[in-house]
Amino acid sequence: MEFTCRKLRPEDLEIFIQMRIRQLKEEGAEATVDLVPALRDYYERHMKDGTFVSWVALDQEKIIATSGVSFVEKPPYYSCPSGKIALLSSMYTDPGYRRKGIAKELLRRISEEAKAYGCGVIQITASDQGVLLYADFGFVKNKNFMELKLH
Repeated sequence: MEFTCRKLRPEDLEIFIQMRIRQLKEEGAEATVDLVPALRDYYERHMKDGTFVSWVALDQEKIIATSGVSFVEKPPYYSCPSGKIALLSSMYTDPGYRRKGIAKELLRRISEEAKAYGCGVIQITASDQGVLLYADFGFVKNKNFMELKLH
């Protein structure tokens, strides 16, 4: 299958946001609020300041898969002396295009972006269907990850 890849552009945001929402619903999230305005605001701000980068895959001109990485910084630690961390998100492939190497190619490109930014690590909260992709790429589970919901 032939596909091309390029960076996300501002004019792609509406379809990118719809694909993000489809991803969240497929992963079992309950749509309790309208996320569109918050997602649009986030992507616009962080694309502009360079702390969010996305690569998309296309079949002709149609976006068929998405990826994203948010760059954050925390105090350096031994396994990440730069303190720069890439948080992977928005990994979604249209169901008709899955298992064709598209997500792996997007992951490779996002990993290069993280290296170029100076990140020492990429982190993700993986869906059940994504675990095999990430493990095959070299990700390992970190048993220390915990979350406290503040709402």
